Amino acid sequence: MKKAFHRRPSALVALGFLTLGFASIAGKAQAPLVPIKVAGARWIELSPVVVAAESFYPQRLTVPAGGVVSITSKAADLATNAETQLLRESVTNPDLRIIMTVSESFYRLVARRSAGINKLSDLKGKRVLAPRLTSAHYYLVSMLRSAGLTEEDVTMVTLPAASPAEATLTAPASRFRNAQALARGEVDVIATFEPEPEAAVRMLGNDAIVLQDRKVYREAFNLHARVQDLADPEKRRAIVRFVKAAADASAALQKDPKPYLPHISSVIGFSEEEIGWGWRETEFPVHIIPDMLDVLDVEEQWLAKVSNRPPRSRTELAKFIDRSVVEEALKLQ
Repeated sequence: MKKAFHRRPSALVALGFLTLGFASIAGKAQAPLVPIKVAGARWIELSPVVVAAESFYPQRLTVPAGGVVSITSKAADLATNAETQLLRESVTNPDLRIIMTVSESFYRLVARRSAGINKLSDLKGKRVLAPRLTSAHYYLVSMLRSAGLTEEDVTMVTLPAASPAEATLTAPASRFRNAQALARGEVDVIATFEPEPEAAVRMLGNDAIVLQDRKVYREAFNLHARVQDLADPEKRRAIVRFVKAAADASAALQKDPKPYLPHISSVIGFSEEEIGWGWRETEFPVHIIPDMLDVLDVEEQWLAKVSNRPPRSRTELAKFIDRSVVEEALKLQ
């Protein structure tokens, strides 16, 4: 049985609301925070945002599914996703900004030993399954590059659309389709998001081999905002306060995630056990990672090539990074 989600006493919630929403500056009471909407891609990396919206932000928020696309459609004021999707979306929506690195996720390739795979160079000529144009796909490309290989050296496989029966499965079951294809021998290696790599390892047993190099690449799962919202004083105040809440949630999760796992599970759709599988591959830096521009610059070259467009310069990419928001947030009490 799942443990009841930890909630603060109502009196403390009320006190927190009064303190945060009506704090006095120079003797003048501030107006309540303007409403904001926060969306997120439903993976383990979203955990600090989910916990912030439930337990640390002055006004209780829901976190509907969505990534950086939600930002541009104005369905949300803030949204999370990998830097890969920021690079893709910002081509047509250059007003997006990275304002916080919510999580770093360290990917793993999982392969079948029975396919003759014992090291990275053995991937040559093998069938590889990865969600196209995602951070997991880019991890695959980076790992191949580190072994002197390219995508042309492997056979990229695409899963067929889910059947009507599969479409009725719960989210985790449908997300484990890559692992199931690997276990059935339909592909030789998969590159995908946690906790599915661990699901694949468990399905394969002794036939599984994990290929990982954290130095090659890690996903930067960021929180994004729009330039115009950051320029609006009242909207910015609410955004800064949410980033502060996400920072507080990150600290709480690093101290002890157990009280928050039931709620995280209810939002992202993975069981508490499955979340635990991928937790060790996830970190919560809060600050935008120091090499964010380097990551964008190198990844842009790959995305531009596969998208048949010219790559943007470092100067053009630098404008998508706004470190001022998290710096302002961390000064709040």
